[in-house]
Amino acid sequence: MVEDKELHDLRRRAHEAGIEGNSKMTAEELRKALGEVEKGKDPQEAKAHAKQASHR
Repeated sequence: MVEDKELHDLRRRAHEAGIEGNSKMTAEELRKALGEVEKGKDPQEAKAHAKQASHR
């Protein structure tokens, strides 16, 4: 399981990257969305894509 400190850091980074409403995202979803934002994708599109990919 992901440590609370790591999850907190991922959520902070997501907030700073403009990924709104990330409190219900998993660590895996956060990592995927952050990676997409770093590659230039819109933060909310990256969030939607990460959440969709994790439900497959």
